[in-house]
Amino acid sequence: MEIRELQGYASFFMTIFLVVMLYWYIVYLYRSEKKGEKDYEKLGNIALDDEIDSPPINTSDPLPSENKEQNK
Repeated sequence: MEIRELQGYASFFMTIFLVVMLYWYIVYLYRSEKKGEKDYEKLGNIALDDEIDSPPINTSDPLPSENKEQNK
């Protein structure tokens, strides 16, 4: 088996692997948006709505380390 043949096989299998990973990631994003874990449409608007008085995207509570700083 020559190096050219080995490079051809490696290229083919790497392409297949990357296509499978891409489809898995697309399905993961679709499922997480359907479950309501994240809203990627809102996150995509960050670049368009970049004003200082814009409402925050994530309205969850501050991180625990930020809570400690606020309580001092």
